[in-house]
Amino acid sequence: MRRVIADWLTSTEARRPTGTATAELLELELAESTLPASSQSADATAGAVRSGSVGGSDAPSGDDATRPTLRAVTPPGSAVEKSAAGEHPEDPFATTGGETQLPGSAGEHLLQRAYDTEKRARRFYDDQVLDHLNPRMKEFVSGTDLAFIATADSHGECDSSLRAGPAGFIEVLGDRHLAYPEYRGNGVMASLGNISENPHVGMLLVDFVTELIGLHVNGKARILEDADLRAIHPHLPAEFERGRKPERWVVVQVEEAYIHCRKHIPRMEPVARNRSWGTDDVKRKGGDYFAAKGTPRPWHDPQPQRG
Repeated sequence: MRRVIADWLTSTEARRPTGTATAELLELELAESTLPASSQSADATAGAVRSGSVGGSDAPSGDDATRPTLRAVTPPGSAVEKSAAGEHPEDPFATTGGETQLPGSAGEHLLQRAYDTEKRARRFYDDQVLDHLNPRMKEFVSGTDLAFIATADSHGECDSSLRAGPAGFIEVLGDRHLAYPEYRGNGVMASLGNISENPHVGMLLVDFVTELIGLHVNGKARILEDADLRAIHPHLPAEFERGRKPERWVVVQVEEAYIHCRKHIPRMEPVARNRSWGTDDVKRKGGDYFAAKGTPRPWHDPQPQRG
């Protein structure tokens, strides 16, 4: 269990985080943040350009001068039709051969052009996005104790889930592969079912305690039984807390790896908790917390009428 450190308390000492971060990072969190004058000027100009008010009497004043005005973007009809037909929209950054060397999707590239963020996006691609795990990333993965997993089925219907364990429960198998364990759960197999139809997965690993930083890992996944992966990687851990042994593993081939910035990550403080790994105790699992039990579902068979 984690406790969120309130950041709205008035006293500086009262709001001082008590996690395990370095003194420099703690001081940085408490310092006031300001935009450089050049950034403020650029944002103001961008907002004025998008609202069509540069050089006219409709230019915003006061705080509104630095607030960009977003405009709705509707993809061209051809893009919509292609999407409906299961085809990909044309990438504006594609070469004459129809391919692009940039990370990301055609959709994000189209919106970068529509919202004039191409330069910022290109700088992020060039500075932060890798097609593998570098040593710092591998070290981060080896120390993490939770990950958010996003999957989708063959129709694009999405699901997100949480995977957690002791620090290092995600195994780094090299620069381009990692694996996370699948334990006995509720039997639904939502994530694994999606992966069986569509191998694309998105992982977000977040350190809420020490570094306040996140790592995105996107790639293609496949499902391996525990014994099969151990035959290939015999170094996998053999001892598990309370006998919580993996039934199978998800092996992810890394295609993109990049930072998730810390500015909106809340600091949390670990507190003592006895995790009930593998329990079937209804109360320890959360029970019917959202009072969903007994609610009619569209997939329930209608009750036969008695005459």
